[in-house]
Amino acid sequence: MKLNVKKYVTRLWTMFLLAGLSMVTVSSLSSAAAPKIGDSYNGGIVFYVDGTGQHGLIAAKDDMTGSSGKAEGFFNWYGAKVAANTFTEGYCDWFLPNKEQLNQLYIHRSALGGILNTYYWSSSESDAGKAWAQDFSNGQQLDGNKTNTSRVRAVRLF
Repeated sequence: MKLNVKKYVTRLWTMFLLAGLSMVTVSSLSSAAAPKIGDSYNGGIVFYVDGTGQHGLIAAKDDMTGSSGKAEGFFNWYGAKVAANTFTEGYCDWFLPNKEQLNQLYIHRSALGGILNTYYWSSSESDAGKAWAQDFSNGQQLDGNKTNTSRVRAVRLF
């Protein structure tokens, strides 16, 4: 039995070449589609992307409207949770960010637009009567009474 070495080597190189090209194509497609901070994406604006570039957080394009407090757009903590959880904008998985997520929102607030220099609620509680909020004029996080009123920006995962 005679083995045709040239034909065998040619086939082997062709397989390596095709396998290499497919890996380059797949990696370039996946990196091209990865959203970046500030991109409009899945009903909101990206404000955080994890190290893989494939997952992160999206903020609603605007603060929640309505009110459970004294002024339009201001909610007590209980109303803030309801407003964020019932927001839709084409998706049903919006929520009130925890204090770490809210801090990321503060850090990247310029990419979002419409953020006011006032307090925003987080979902993080410090005790039965208090929850964490963040002052968007200076970045300070503090725990306040859940009956106080603050702004709300809903977020979702991608």
